[in-house]
Amino acid sequence: MRAEPRTVVEALDRPRASFAGHTFETPWSTLQLAYFVGYAMWTYLTQPFTFAMPGFQTSELEPWDEAGQHWRRLRVIWPSHLATHSTEQTLYFDDDGLLARHDYDVEIGGGTSAAHYVSDYVDVAGIRLPTKHRIFPRTPDGQSLAEPLVVSIDLSEIEFT
Repeated sequence: MRAEPRTVVEALDRPRASFAGHTFETPWSTLQLAYFVGYAMWTYLTQPFTFAMPGFQTSELEPWDEAGQHWRRLRVIWPSHLATHSTEQTLYFDDDGLLARHDYDVEIGGGTSAAHYVSDYVDVAGIRLPTKHRIFPRTPDGQSLAEPLVVSIDLSEIEFT
């Protein structure tokens, strides 16, 4: 049996470089969106497990108080060979040790600052995972803005295979 020749319909050989000069308002192509969603969801679904991989650097920061909550903070420096929002990110953990907030700057979107809140944890094969993700703008002093809601992600029917 002979394979049919394949035709490349669309390609983005250097996806990260294709965002050069972009701002938050710059429209994305379909392939740029696929690149962003792929690395973003990989980041959200694999941390903090990825921090045990070679090349990650972590350090604890001063605690943070927000809306009556007292959170411990972890500064994470990502290795350059992994695609993610920004090299430096900050994670906030509640009294139960669960991730509550994740701050980063979306480098491919002109460095747009984000405060990413996670909640509604479920147990999947003994691992607690957040099912709600709400992402808001973040000010230079680290405060999140209540509006606009930039991204909303709800996960369900989660399984490990």
